[in-house]
Order: sequence, then structure tokens, then C-alpha cells
Amino acid sequence: MLVERGLRVMNVGVVSDAYAIAADYLCRTGAIVDSFATDEQLLTIIVQLFERGEFNKIRLANKAITRFEALENEDA
Repeated sequence: MLVERGLRVMNVGVVSDAYAIAADYLCRTGAIVDSFATDEQLLTIIVQLFERGEFNKIRLANKAITRFEALENEDA
């Protein structure tokens, strides 16, 4: 499904799949709480990466995980 966001078109399926992959991994490692609520920080990272041209859901998830963990380590 494509959704217009400003002047850009976003493939919601790719973003959704990448979020599901990344959130599952981060929940299993304990980095985020296993809940039904969307982690806004993780979603923001994924959308930013998508907007910069990363369209492969696996690479998108892996890059998002790396950035999320780096941000968490900065806060600690």
C-alpha cells in the first residue's frame, strides 16, 4: 500500500515489515518493553531511513536496530 506523505510516497508495507522485524528483535533482547504500543523512537528511525532511500525491509530493520541501540547506549 502506498501512502502520500507530503510530496513523497511511502510504501507502508515495507516500513511496517521493517518495524515488526526490528521491534521483535529489540523486545527479545530487552531493549524495548514487549507491549502492543508502537515505539515512536524506533518508528521515527525507520521512516527516516526509508525517506533516505533504504527500501529493503531487512536492511532497513538492521540499520534501525543499530541506530536504536546506539541511541540507547548514549542515554545510559
